[in-house]
Amino acid sequence: MSHSRQIKIPATYMRGGTSKGVFFSLSDLPEVAQVPGAKRDALLLRVIGSPDPYAKHTDGMGGATSSTSKTVILSKSSQADHDVDYLFGQVSIDKPFVDWSGNCGNLSAAVGGFAIAKGLVDAARIPQEGMAEVRIWQANINKTIIAHVPMTLGEVQECGDFELDGVTFPAAEIKIEFLDPADGDGALLPSGNLVDDLEVPGVGTLKATMINAGIPTIFVNADSIGYSGTELQDDINNNEKALAMFESIRAHGAMKMGLITDINEAEQRQHTPKVAFVAGPAKYTASSGKTILESDVDLLVRAMSMGKLHHAMMGTAAVAIGTAAAIPGTLVNQAAGGGERDAVRFGHPSGTLKVGAEAALVDGEWSASKVIMSRSARILMEGHVHVPGDVI
Repeated sequence: MSHSRQIKIPATYMRGGTSKGVFFSLSDLPEVAQVPGAKRDALLLRVIGSPDPYAKHTDGMGGATSSTSKTVILSKSSQADHDVDYLFGQVSIDKPFVDWSGNCGNLSAAVGGFAIAKGLVDAARIPQEGMAEVRIWQANINKTIIAHVPMTLGEVQECGDFELDGVTFPAAEIKIEFLDPADGDGALLPSGNLVDDLEVPGVGTLKATMINAGIPTIFVNADSIGYSGTELQDDINNNEKALAMFESIRAHGAMKMGLITDINEAEQRQHTPKVAFVAGPAKYTASSGKTILESDVDLLVRAMSMGKLHHAMMGTAAVAIGTAAAIPGTLVNQAAGGGERDAVRFGHPSGTLKVGAEAALVDGEWSASKVIMSRSARILMEGHVHVPGDVI
Protein backbone atom coordinates (compact mmCIF):
# COMPACT_ATOMS: atom_id res chain seq x y z
CA MET A 1 0.00 0.00 0.00
CA SER A 2 1.39 3.42 -0.93
CA HIS A 3 1.83 6.08 1.67
CA SER A 4 3.24 9.58 1.92
CA ARG A 5 6.23 10.58 3.97
CA GLN A 6 5.97 13.28 6.58
CA ILE A 7 7.54 16.64 5.90
CA LYS A 8 9.01 18.76 8.66
CA ILE A 9 8.83 22.53 8.86
CA PRO A 10 10.72 24.82 11.26
CA ALA A 11 8.22 26.24 13.75
CA THR A 12 7.97 27.84 17.17
CA TYR A 13 5.16 27.27 19.63
CA MET A 14 4.52 30.47 21.58
CA ARG A 15 2.22 31.91 24.17
CA GLY A 16 1.19 35.51 23.64
CA GLY A 17 -1.11 37.06 26.22
CA THR A 18 -3.85 34.52 26.96
CA SER A 19 -3.44 32.73 23.61
CA LYS A 20 -1.07 30.16 22.11
CA GLY A 21 -0.13 29.60 18.49
CA VAL A 22 2.28 28.01 16.05
CA PHE A 23 4.66 30.62 14.57
CA PHE A 24 6.40 30.30 11.21
CA SER A 25 8.89 32.37 9.27
CA LEU A 26 7.42 32.76 5.80
CA SER A 27 10.65 31.58 4.16
CA ASP A 28 10.54 28.32 6.12
CA LEU A 29 7.19 27.26 4.72
CA PRO A 30 7.04 24.92 1.71
CA GLU A 31 7.10 26.99 -1.46
CA VAL A 32 3.45 26.30 -2.31
CA ALA A 33 2.43 27.60 1.13
CA GLN A 34 4.45 30.81 0.91
CA VAL A 35 1.56 32.40 -0.97
CA PRO A 36 -2.07 32.69 0.15
CA GLY A 37 -4.47 30.03 -1.03
CA ALA A 38 -5.84 26.56 -0.56
CA LYS A 39 -2.42 24.89 -0.16
CA ARG A 40 -1.44 27.21 2.68
CA ASP A 41 -4.80 26.73 4.40
CA ALA A 42 -4.58 22.95 4.06
CA LEU A 43 -1.13 22.93 5.62
CA LEU A 44 -2.14 25.08 8.60
CA LEU A 45 -5.28 23.05 9.18
CA ARG A 46 -3.19 19.88 9.36
CA VAL A 47 -0.62 21.52 11.65
CA ILE A 48 -3.38 22.43 14.11
CA GLY A 49 -5.25 19.15 13.65
CA SER A 50 -8.43 20.47 12.06
CA PRO A 51 -11.12 19.81 11.18
CA ASP A 52 -11.65 17.58 14.20
CA PRO A 53 -15.21 16.29 14.77
CA TYR A 54 -14.10 15.18 18.24
CA ALA A 55 -13.04 18.79 19.04
CA LYS A 56 -9.88 17.58 20.82
CA HIS A 57 -7.04 18.30 18.34
CA THR A 58 -5.43 15.02 19.38
CA ASP A 59 -3.62 14.76 16.02
CA GLY A 60 -2.28 18.31 15.86
CA MET A 61 -0.79 21.26 17.69
CA GLY A 62 -4.08 22.97 18.44
CA GLY A 63 -5.62 23.14 21.89
CA ALA A 64 -9.26 22.73 20.81
CA THR A 65 -10.22 26.26 21.89
CA SER A 66 -10.37 29.52 19.96
CA SER A 67 -7.44 30.78 22.09
CA THR A 68 -5.17 27.90 21.13
CA SER A 69 -6.09 27.12 17.50
CA LYS A 70 -3.98 29.87 16.00
CA THR A 71 -1.20 30.25 13.44
CA VAL A 72 1.15 33.13 12.66
CA ILE A 73 3.35 33.78 9.61
CA LEU A 74 6.10 36.41 9.89
CA SER A 75 8.54 37.93 7.43
CA LYS A 76 10.72 40.99 7.06
CA SER A 77 8.40 43.88 6.43
CA SER A 78 7.56 45.04 2.94
CA GLN A 79 6.35 48.33 4.42
CA ALA A 80 8.47 51.42 4.99
CA ASP A 81 9.38 52.16 8.62
CA HIS A 82 8.30 48.69 9.80
CA ASP A 83 10.37 45.72 10.92
CA VAL A 84 8.12 42.74 10.40
CA ASP A 85 4.93 41.74 8.55
CA TYR A 86 2.56 39.78 10.79
CA LEU A 87 -0.15 37.58 9.27
CA PHE A 88 -2.60 35.79 11.56
CA GLY A 89 -4.71 32.74 10.72
CA GLN A 90 -7.52 31.67 13.06
CA VAL A 91 -8.02 27.95 12.44
CA SER A 92 -11.51 26.55 12.85
CA ILE A 93 -11.70 23.59 15.20
CA ASP A 94 -14.40 21.48 13.54
CA LYS A 95 -14.65 23.00 10.06
CA PRO A 96 -12.13 22.95 7.20
CA PHE A 97 -11.23 26.62 6.98
CA VAL A 98 -8.78 29.24 8.18
CA ASP A 99 -10.19 32.70 8.90
CA TRP A 100 -7.87 35.53 7.76
CA SER A 101 -10.36 38.35 8.40
CA GLY A 102 -8.82 39.82 11.55
CA ASN A 103 -5.91 40.16 13.94
CA CYS A 104 -5.09 38.36 17.20
CA GLY A 105 -4.23 41.00 19.77
CA ASN A 106 -2.90 38.50 22.29
CA LEU A 107 -0.43 36.90 19.88
CA SER A 108 0.66 40.40 18.85
CA ALA A 109 2.60 40.37 22.12
CA ALA A 110 4.68 37.42 20.89
CA VAL A 111 5.49 38.81 17.45
CA GLY A 112 8.25 41.17 18.60
CA GLY A 113 10.18 38.54 20.51
CA PHE A 114 9.92 36.01 17.68
CA ALA A 115 11.00 38.61 15.13
CA ILE A 116 14.08 39.53 17.18
CA ALA A 117 15.02 35.90 17.81
CA LYS A 118 14.71 35.01 14.11
CA GLY A 119 16.75 37.95 12.85
CA LEU A 120 13.82 39.78 11.25
CA VAL A 121 14.68 43.03 13.07
CA ASP A 122 17.76 45.06 12.13
CA ALA A 123 20.40 44.32 14.75
CA ALA A 124 21.26 48.02 14.96
CA ARG A 125 17.79 48.66 16.37
CA ILE A 126 18.10 46.11 19.17
CA PRO A 127 19.66 47.34 22.44
CA GLN A 128 21.71 45.08 24.67
CA GLU A 129 19.70 46.33 27.64
CA GLY A 130 16.36 48.10 27.92
CA MET A 131 13.47 48.12 25.46
CA ALA A 132 13.53 47.14 21.81
CA GLU A 133 10.84 48.89 19.80
CA VAL A 134 9.54 46.48 17.17
CA ARG A 135 7.43 48.07 14.45
CA ILE A 136 4.87 45.52 13.27
CA TRP A 137 2.75 45.68 10.13
CA GLN A 138 -0.45 43.76 10.82
CA ALA A 139 -1.11 42.39 7.35
CA ASN A 140 -4.66 41.12 7.96
CA ILE A 141 -6.01 44.61 8.64
CA ASN A 142 -3.18 46.84 7.33
CA LYS A 143 -2.44 48.51 10.66
CA THR A 144 0.65 49.34 12.70
CA ILE A 145 1.42 47.79 16.09
CA ILE A 146 4.38 48.82 18.23
CA ALA A 147 5.75 46.21 20.65
CA HIS A 148 8.08 47.30 23.44
CA VAL A 149 10.13 44.17 24.10
CA PRO A 150 12.43 44.02 27.15
CA MET A 151 16.03 43.03 26.42
CA THR A 152 18.69 41.66 28.80
CA LEU A 153 22.26 40.88 27.71
CA GLY A 154 21.20 41.24 24.09
CA GLU A 155 18.44 38.65 24.33
CA VAL A 156 14.68 38.92 24.64
CA GLN A 157 13.73 38.84 28.32
CA GLU A 158 10.81 36.46 28.73
CA CYS A 159 10.81 35.87 32.49
CA GLY A 160 9.66 38.46 35.01
CA ASP A 161 7.12 39.32 37.68
CA PHE A 162 4.32 40.78 35.53
CA GLU A 163 1.05 38.98 36.24
CA LEU A 164 -1.70 38.74 33.64
CA ASP A 165 -5.09 37.38 34.66
CA GLY A 166 -5.83 34.33 32.54
CA VAL A 167 -2.15 33.25 32.52
CA THR A 168 -0.95 30.95 35.29
CA PHE A 169 2.63 32.14 35.73
CA PRO A 170 4.24 35.60 35.76
CA ALA A 171 6.51 36.75 32.93
CA ALA A 172 8.13 39.88 31.53
CA GLU A 173 5.79 42.76 30.70
CA ILE A 174 5.45 43.75 27.04
CA LYS A 175 3.65 47.00 26.26
CA ILE A 176 1.71 46.97 23.01
CA GLU A 177 0.50 50.04 21.13
CA PHE A 178 -2.21 49.63 18.50
CA LEU A 179 -1.99 52.73 16.28
CA ASP A 180 -5.06 54.02 14.45
CA PRO A 181 -6.91 50.88 15.59
CA ALA A 182 -10.02 51.28 13.43
CA ASP A 183 -10.24 47.88 11.76
CA GLY A 184 -9.42 47.87 8.05
CA ASP A 185 -10.44 50.88 5.98
CA GLY A 186 -13.90 51.29 7.51
CA ALA A 187 -15.20 53.95 9.87
CA LEU A 188 -14.67 53.54 13.60
CA LEU A 189 -18.46 53.53 14.03
CA PRO A 190 -19.73 52.00 10.77
CA SER A 191 -23.31 53.19 11.25
CA GLY A 192 -22.23 56.61 12.46
CA ASN A 193 -24.18 56.02 15.67
CA LEU A 194 -22.99 55.54 19.23
CA VAL A 195 -25.89 53.16 19.83
CA ASP A 196 -28.03 51.37 17.24
CA ASP A 197 -31.21 49.35 17.35
CA LEU A 198 -30.18 45.88 16.20
CA GLU A 199 -33.08 43.66 15.14
CA VAL A 200 -32.38 39.98 15.74
CA PRO A 201 -35.17 37.56 14.78
CA GLY A 202 -36.15 35.38 17.71
CA VAL A 203 -34.30 37.62 20.15
CA GLY A 204 -35.78 41.07 19.69
CA THR A 205 -34.50 44.57 19.08
CA LEU A 206 -31.33 45.15 21.08
CA LYS A 207 -29.48 48.34 21.85
CA ALA A 208 -26.00 47.80 20.39
CA THR A 209 -22.74 49.68 19.99
CA MET A 210 -20.92 48.44 16.89
CA ILE A 211 -17.32 49.48 16.55
CA ASN A 212 -14.35 48.76 14.26
CA ALA A 213 -11.39 49.02 16.63
CA GLY A 214 -8.87 46.23 17.01
CA ILE A 215 -11.50 43.93 15.59
CA PRO A 216 -15.12 44.55 14.57
CA THR A 217 -17.15 44.12 17.76
CA ILE A 218 -20.83 44.24 18.66
CA PHE A 219 -21.55 45.30 22.25
CA VAL A 220 -24.93 44.73 23.88
CA ASN A 221 -26.12 45.19 27.45
CA ALA A 222 -25.99 42.05 29.55
CA ASP A 223 -29.44 42.53 31.07
CA SER A 224 -31.03 42.85 27.61
CA ILE A 225 -30.17 39.21 26.88
CA GLY A 226 -30.77 37.81 30.35
CA TYR A 227 -27.28 37.97 31.84
CA SER A 228 -25.54 39.85 34.66
CA GLY A 229 -22.02 40.20 33.24
CA THR A 230 -20.53 37.95 35.95
CA GLU A 231 -20.86 34.75 33.91
CA LEU A 232 -18.06 32.22 33.47
CA GLN A 233 -17.54 29.84 30.55
CA ASP A 234 -19.68 26.97 31.85
CA ASP A 235 -22.64 29.32 32.30
CA ILE A 236 -22.83 29.81 28.55
CA ASN A 237 -20.73 27.29 26.65
CA ASN A 238 -22.85 24.31 27.71
CA ASN A 239 -26.08 26.03 26.66
CA GLU A 240 -26.80 25.37 22.98
CA LYS A 241 -29.74 27.78 22.98
CA ALA A 242 -27.53 30.58 24.31
CA LEU A 243 -24.80 29.85 21.77
CA ALA A 244 -27.34 29.95 18.95
CA MET A 245 -28.61 33.31 20.24
CA PHE A 246 -25.13 34.81 20.26
CA GLU A 247 -24.44 33.52 16.76
CA SER A 248 -27.67 35.11 15.53
CA ILE A 249 -26.69 38.43 17.14
CA ARG A 250 -23.27 38.15 15.53
CA ALA A 251 -24.61 37.38 12.07
CA HIS A 252 -27.20 40.17 12.06
CA GLY A 253 -24.66 42.57 13.53
CA ALA A 254 -22.23 41.67 10.77
CA MET A 255 -24.91 42.54 8.22
CA LYS A 256 -25.62 45.90 9.86
CA MET A 257 -21.89 46.68 10.04
CA GLY A 258 -21.54 45.98 6.32
CA LEU A 259 -19.09 43.11 6.86
CA ILE A 260 -21.26 40.66 4.92
CA THR A 261 -23.99 41.06 2.32
CA ASP A 262 -25.84 37.81 2.99
CA ILE A 263 -26.64 36.39 6.43
CA ASN A 264 -25.29 32.98 5.38
CA GLU A 265 -21.81 34.45 4.88
CA ALA A 266 -21.38 34.72 8.65
CA GLU A 267 -20.77 30.97 8.91
CA GLN A 268 -17.57 31.31 6.88
CA ARG A 269 -16.44 34.37 8.83
CA GLN A 270 -16.31 33.06 12.39
CA HIS A 271 -13.39 35.17 13.62
CA THR A 272 -15.12 38.48 12.96
CA PRO A 273 -17.10 40.25 14.20
CA LYS A 274 -17.01 39.53 17.91
CA VAL A 275 -20.01 39.79 20.22
CA ALA A 276 -19.61 41.05 23.79
CA PHE A 277 -22.01 41.98 26.57
CA VAL A 278 -21.40 44.63 29.20
CA ALA A 279 -22.64 45.51 32.67
CA GLY A 280 -21.76 47.86 35.48
CA PRO A 281 -19.21 46.83 38.11
CA ALA A 282 -20.17 44.00 40.48
CA LYS A 283 -18.48 41.49 42.75
CA TYR A 284 -17.85 38.01 41.33
CA THR A 285 -15.54 35.03 41.58
CA ALA A 286 -13.17 34.60 38.64
CA SER A 287 -12.49 31.20 37.09
CA SER A 288 -9.26 30.95 39.12
CA GLY A 289 -11.21 31.34 42.37
CA LYS A 290 -9.99 34.90 42.82
CA THR A 291 -12.56 37.34 44.18
CA ILE A 292 -13.08 40.41 42.03
CA LEU A 293 -14.57 43.27 44.02
CA GLU A 294 -16.92 45.87 42.61
CA SER A 295 -14.26 48.47 43.41
CA ASP A 296 -11.66 46.59 41.32
CA VAL A 297 -13.30 47.37 37.98
CA ASP A 298 -15.07 50.09 36.04
CA LEU A 299 -17.34 47.63 34.25
CA LEU A 300 -17.79 43.95 33.39
CA VAL A 301 -17.34 42.52 29.89
CA ARG A 302 -17.85 39.03 28.55
CA ALA A 303 -16.94 38.26 24.93
CA MET A 304 -17.63 35.44 22.51
CA SER A 305 -14.89 34.02 20.28
CA MET A 306 -15.39 31.40 17.57
CA GLY A 307 -18.79 30.53 19.00
CA LYS A 308 -17.79 30.18 22.65
CA LEU A 309 -17.42 32.48 25.66
CA HIS A 310 -13.73 33.40 25.87
CA HIS A 311 -11.94 32.29 29.04
CA ALA A 312 -10.43 35.77 29.50
CA MET A 313 -10.44 38.52 26.87
CA MET A 314 -9.18 38.63 23.31
CA GLY A 315 -6.53 41.32 22.89
CA THR A 316 -8.30 42.77 19.87
CA ALA A 317 -11.61 42.90 21.77
CA ALA A 318 -9.76 44.68 24.59
CA VAL A 319 -8.78 47.31 21.99
CA ALA A 320 -12.46 47.65 21.07
CA ILE A 321 -13.43 47.91 24.74
CA GLY A 322 -10.84 50.59 25.47
CA THR A 323 -11.82 52.60 22.41
CA ALA A 324 -15.57 52.36 23.05
CA ALA A 325 -15.06 53.29 26.70
CA ALA A 326 -13.26 56.48 25.60
CA ILE A 327 -16.26 57.60 23.52
CA PRO A 328 -19.01 59.12 25.69
CA GLY A 329 -22.42 57.62 25.02
CA THR A 330 -21.49 54.11 23.83
CA LEU A 331 -22.87 51.18 25.77
CA VAL A 332 -19.36 50.41 27.02
CA ASN A 333 -18.87 53.98 28.21
CA GLN A 334 -22.29 54.00 29.88
CA ALA A 335 -21.57 50.72 31.70
CA ALA A 336 -18.32 52.26 32.98
CA GLY A 337 -20.19 55.22 34.43
CA GLY A 338 -20.16 57.58 31.45
CA GLY A 339 -18.13 60.72 30.85
CA GLU A 340 -14.71 61.21 29.34
CA ARG A 341 -11.96 58.70 30.13
CA ASP A 342 -8.59 57.68 28.71
CA ALA A 343 -8.36 54.30 30.42
CA VAL A 344 -10.68 51.63 31.72
CA ARG A 345 -10.28 48.53 33.90
CA PHE A 346 -12.78 45.83 33.10
CA GLY A 347 -13.63 42.49 34.64
CA HIS A 348 -13.58 39.33 32.50
CA PRO A 349 -14.00 35.64 33.39
CA SER A 350 -10.35 35.23 34.46
CA GLY A 351 -9.92 38.53 36.31
CA THR A 352 -9.29 42.12 35.28
CA LEU A 353 -7.47 44.04 32.56
CA LYS A 354 -6.63 47.72 32.14
CA VAL A 355 -6.48 49.28 28.70
CA GLY A 356 -5.85 52.89 27.71
CA ALA A 357 -7.20 54.64 24.62
CA GLU A 358 -7.06 57.99 22.89
CA ALA A 359 -10.21 58.96 20.99
CA ALA A 360 -11.40 62.32 19.66
CA LEU A 361 -14.32 63.83 17.78
CA VAL A 362 -12.96 65.19 14.48
CA ASP A 363 -15.27 66.94 12.00
CA GLY A 364 -18.26 65.27 13.58
CA GLU A 365 -16.83 61.74 13.47
CA TRP A 366 -15.10 59.78 16.22
CA SER A 367 -11.59 58.52 15.57
CA ALA A 368 -9.04 56.71 17.72
CA SER A 369 -5.32 57.33 17.48
CA LYS A 370 -3.92 54.75 19.88
CA VAL A 371 -4.80 51.95 22.29
CA ILE A 372 -2.23 50.68 24.80
CA MET A 373 -2.18 47.56 26.96
CA SER A 374 0.33 45.29 28.67
CA ARG A 375 0.70 41.59 27.88
CA SER A 376 3.44 38.99 28.17
CA ALA A 377 4.80 36.26 25.91
CA ARG A 378 7.31 33.47 25.82
CA ILE A 379 8.57 30.63 23.66
CA LEU A 380 7.15 27.28 24.78
CA MET A 381 8.91 25.07 22.25
CA GLU A 382 10.86 25.40 19.04
CA GLY A 383 11.97 22.91 16.42
CA HIS A 384 9.89 21.38 13.63
CA VAL A 385 6.28 20.45 13.09
CA HIS A 386 5.65 17.28 11.09
CA VAL A 387 2.74 16.88 8.70
CA PRO A 388 1.89 14.20 6.14
CA GLY A 389 3.34 15.17 2.78
CA ASP A 390 0.12 14.54 0.87
CA VAL A 391 -1.52 17.51 2.63
CA ILE A 392 -0.02 19.88 0.09
